Amino acid sequence: MGECCFCLPFTFFPWYFCYPPLIYLLRAFTHPSAFYLLPSAFRPLPSTFPNEIISHGNSSAEPMTRKVINTDKAPAPVGPYNQAIAASGQMLFVAGQIPLDPTSGQIVGEGDVAAQTERAIANLTAILEAGGATLENVVKTSVFLKDMNDFAAMNAVYAEHFGDESAPARACVEVARLPKDVLVEIECIAVI
Repeated sequence: MGECCFCLPFTFFPWYFCYPPLIYLLRAFTHPSAFYLLPSAFRPLPSTFPNEIISHGNSSAEPMTRKVINTDKAPAPVGPYNQAIAASGQMLFVAGQIPLDPTSGQIVGEGDVAAQTERAIANLTAILEAGGATLENVVKTSVFLKDMNDFAAMNAVYAEHFGDESAPARACVEVARLPKDVLVEIECIAVI
C-alpha cells in the first residue's frame, strides 16, 4: 500500500474497509498490477476459446464412466429415472427439443402428447448422434409439460427409450406455455 499516489489516501480513511468491491474497482483502473486483484466476474472474457472446448472428437478425452446412484434414504423413483447419475467425461448439453419435424418444420402430433414426446426424443437422439453420443449416454433430462395431466402418456413413451435400471436422472415440470404452443419439450445432458 502507498506505492502510488492513488493508493496513499486509502491508507488513512476508515471507510476503505466498508466498501471492498469499490476499492477493487478503483485500484484495478489506476494501479497497473491490480488487475489481478479483481474477482473473476469483473475480468474481461478471453476473445477466443481453447480448441479443446469447441473441437469435435477430442482424442485426449477420457472415456465416459457412468454409475447409477440409488439410496433408500431418499424416495425411490416413481418412473423411468434414477435418483442420481455419477458420470465423468466430456459433457454434451442438448437444448430443449420440441416436436418439430426437421424436414418440414411443422409440429408433429397436434394435440397428442404421446406423438409429440416421440418426436421430441427423436430430435434429441439425432442431436446426440451428431455429438457422438446415444440415449444411453444421457445422465440428466428435463421434461416440460404444458399440462401435468399428460404425464402418464408422456411417461409411457419416455419409458420405451430409457430403461428403468439405466435411466438418467429426470425432472418433470408443468409450465404455462411452450414454444409454438406444443405440449412437451425435453432437454438433456449427456456424457461421452
